[in-house]
Amino acid sequence: MRLPMAMFYGSMLAGLMLAACSAPAPKNLGLHAGRLLPCPSSPNCVCSQDSGKVHGIAPFAYTGPRAQAMARLAQAITGMYGARIVMQTPGYLHAEYTTRWLRFVDDVEFYAPAGTPLIQVRSASRVGYSDFGVNRKRVEAIRRRFQATRGE
Repeated sequence: MRLPMAMFYGSMLAGLMLAACSAPAPKNLGLHAGRLLPCPSSPNCVCSQDSGKVHGIAPFAYTGPRAQAMARLAQAITGMYGARIVMQTPGYLHAEYTTRWLRFVDDVEFYAPAGTPLIQVRSASRVGYSDFGVNRKRVEAIRRRFQATRGE
């Protein structure tokens, strides 16, 4: 017996929502030999430590003490919809962003190596193949908010 199309698409949507909500955080996040994890081959990730056209994005530049820059970054993230800071240590911050509609969770990491005025960034979707540019747009939105907190 064949399912009516509405039931078929409804089942697919329910499955996607369940997968999105239940996708655990990757266990390999964080720093690896002083670098953020490289992006997978799928176009649902951006990383400032990747020079490729699909995944590459500029790091955040800052002036002043690293601790102050990381505090400004946390402030910029805290006010965004769906954002939750998962872990913050000196020079590293991991945040999760949950989308409004399907409740997909994306992981965004920041790394400010000591001695450089740059914050490296990686933003990646937990599930799916394409993110339709969501991670790149989110990083640029965070960058604008971060730059607005300068007070210089």
